[in-house]
Amino acid sequence: MILSTAFEVNRYQVTEILGLVRGNTIRARHLGRDIMAALRGIVGGEVHDYTKMMAEAREQALDRMIAEAESLGANAIIGVRFSTSSLMQGAAELLAYGTAVKISKK
Repeated sequence: MILSTAFEVNRYQVTEILGLVRGNTIRARHLGRDIMAALRGIVGGEVHDYTKMMAEAREQALDRMIAEAESLGANAIIGVRFSTSSLMQGAAELLAYGTAVKISKK
């Protein structure tokens, strides 16, 4: 599966547009992580647990988007984007979306 943030892929042409695909996940913070984050807020620096949690969320959202595209018969997703939104205090949604397409070499 080829993923591109652009709407074109070098040396390929879009032969069929299959439609919007998306994958999302919702993650909630953990009390232990919140305590460490509060301490980091005092002394400064990266909150490694949250960085790891968001990286895992991005990968899960991408995997779900790719699975949806594969179910449509796509071999590429163009215009890939991420969106994050807060649902409630302590929980956030991460959404990956793009356009599922069939591409072939030029």
